[in-house]
Amino acid sequence: DLLILSDPDETAKDAVLARLGTLVAKTDSLDPIQETVPEEIHYRGDIFQKVWEEASEMRRTGELLNLAAQVTCPVVAIHGDTDPHPAGGVQIPLEAVLKDFQFILLKNCGHKPWIERRAREEFFRILDKELS
Repeated sequence: DLLILSDPDETAKDAVLARLGTLVAKTDSLDPIQETVPEEIHYRGDIFQKVWEEASEMRRTGELLNLAAQVTCPVVAIHGDTDPHPAGGVQIPLEAVLKDFQFILLKNCGHKPWIERRAREEFFRILDKELS
């Protein structure tokens, strides 16, 4: 099914992307308050493909980190300890290029802390503190 997303002539991209979103929502969360992807999300396979290709190329060439190095404001990354995206893959490259960088690892938390039953309050407490 995922090959459909890279096929420029495929018309079922939106449906495949919606199904992928449902599956990823399950694997990205530890203990979500909301267990499914909201129905009001409208998936656009054509946009996903274009953005993903561009982002992948920027990561591959190092352009993404070069752009990050130009950020001059403080940056705080809040990351869940059970997020399937490895924390080191966020923390290590960003602390190497950002002058004012803080990394916070939330316990009992997946990819979206605002929906995690055991991390939501801590996430909003941190967010409030950092934005104040």
